[in-house]
Amino acid sequence: MTTKLKEVDVVIVGLGWTGGILAKELTEAGMKVVALERGAARSSENDYALPNIRDELRYVVRHDLMQNTARDTITVRNNPRQEALPMRRLGSFLPGEVVGGSGVHWSGHTWRWTDMEFKVRSNYEERYGKKFIPDDMTIQDWGISYAELEPYYDKFEYTAAVSGKAGNIAGQLQAGGNPFEAPRARDYPLPPLTPILASQMFTDAARDAGYHPFPRPSANASQPYTNPDGSKFGGCQYCGYCQRFGCEANAKGSPHMTVIPIAMRNPNFELRTHAWATKVLKDSDGKRVTGVTYTNVLNGEEFEQPASIVLLCAYAINNVHLMLLSGIGAPYDPVAQTGVIGKNYCYQTGAGATLFFEGKYFNPFMNAGGSNATMDDFNTNWSFDRAPHNFVGGYNVAGGFNTPLPIGYRPVPSGTPLWGSEWKRATAKWYQTAMVINASGSVMANRYNCYDLDPTWRNAFGQPLMRMTFDYRDNEHKMGRHAAGVINDIARSMNPTKLNPATARTDPWTVVPYQSTHNTGGTIMGTNPRDSAVNKYLQSWDCHNLFVVGANVFPHNSSYNPTGPVGALAYWTADAIKNRYVKNPGPLVQA
Repeated sequence: MTTKLKEVDVVIVGLGWTGGILAKELTEAGMKVVALERGAARSSENDYALPNIRDELRYVVRHDLMQNTARDTITVRNNPRQEALPMRRLGSFLPGEVVGGSGVHWSGHTWRWTDMEFKVRSNYEERYGKKFIPDDMTIQDWGISYAELEPYYDKFEYTAAVSGKAGNIAGQLQAGGNPFEAPRARDYPLPPLTPILASQMFTDAARDAGYHPFPRPSANASQPYTNPDGSKFGGCQYCGYCQRFGCEANAKGSPHMTVIPIAMRNPNFELRTHAWATKVLKDSDGKRVTGVTYTNVLNGEEFEQPASIVLLCAYAINNVHLMLLSGIGAPYDPVAQTGVIGKNYCYQTGAGATLFFEGKYFNPFMNAGGSNATMDDFNTNWSFDRAPHNFVGGYNVAGGFNTPLPIGYRPVPSGTPLWGSEWKRATAKWYQTAMVINASGSVMANRYNCYDLDPTWRNAFGQPLMRMTFDYRDNEHKMGRHAAGVINDIARSMNPTKLNPATARTDPWTVVPYQSTHNTGGTIMGTNPRDSAVNKYLQSWDCHNLFVVGANVFPHNSSYNPTGPVGALAYWTADAIKNRYVKNPGPLVQA
């Protein structure tokens, strides 16, 4: 039996960065807010402190902070002709399942996506012509501009303690930063992280090749910091335990120690953990949502939480799944190209090389999540001509380290046996003396890369699993080959003792090895309901009191990590709700 609870102003599903930002902003505006989080509440002092947090087996191998695939997962296939099978163990991406979400275990890389992404179709058609974009590439403009979002990027960066060096302040290029970035109003709140040997060597080699390397912007506080809300950060300890771990020094920008505690101090806010949202409810005419049903996973009790406004702020994949389960919006059909829910799923691609140097000691165990030097020369639109290479999108290249852990990081030259005494000698010899150069590349939307509900497999609640259909296309193969060539040219110029060269990912995509937790699309934003699920304020076209917030609204994927625009859009949406929607509930006019 389902227990119906007292109505509140807002119910939030998922309490990571987006849910935390909206909870803080809306409770401060006087709204009564309830947040439903399927994971447990944890804190820095009780759960992420030394020595327990440095447990590679617990957090990396056993995925302690991640979604439990025994209860809920997805099915995966490369194309519609294949049978989709369940992902029974996390691999390619790692959705968080804890208060703070993936914002607890991320590395901190924080980028600003710009009009290069927001106006992607317009930009490419204007520069290269409409025929340059393949017929099956369903990219579209987002309906928002960088100028609109810039103040919200700034707010997120100062909330999350981002360390970096601006390359363009109010149109004036700044030495040491990214010369290709869009103008920003001011510099980052903190200076860049201390460079490590690997990033310094990459910087020198890239600069000698005529490129423009700069320190990667990252929410790893380079020094103690108090953000505008009063949240206090310690300085990064370069402990080496960043990605997949909570931060022992409170130096990594995370919602669990910034926006969420502020919301929890407000009497207007209530957090319910172990609360698994199963459906968004609609009224009889289907034009409004009325609340959410959820189950307490500890005891199986079922509840209905009525609310005037529903905010879906779970992980990107789970937001799309809940929309499909709730029957909100028309499901996407890739054959007929009708419907919108599930459309334009995108991931990322890349390539990487490992360089071995006898006599160099990199101390890979001493690093931060953002201990990389990066270059954007092959990413931004006006710095790189795609016409000779015939691909849409771009990639950035970085040298350094990101969480090379004692158990999992075992660099050895190609040809080394996979086990035995020779392998042991090689790991002992090369652990200290190897470094990596990686490229992260964008993925453009394709009509057949999408989500829908699986007709066969079900989760612990008896609901259909979400089915992911995805593979890289010729566009990504071309980009990967180009990136591998650039990486290898830089690597060879550094004269390593041995080199495992970069190669493009041209085999069919597989969900098994970890690649990145950067899943986008499925409830994409746009300017009309014919080809998008939400408007520029992330408001559902179908139900005006439903807002869907997260990387699931991105119509394609960039080479950049998605957290910067995810955070900025959360603040943008909070402002739209506080200052426009509450005063006049209904569809928001797109300014």
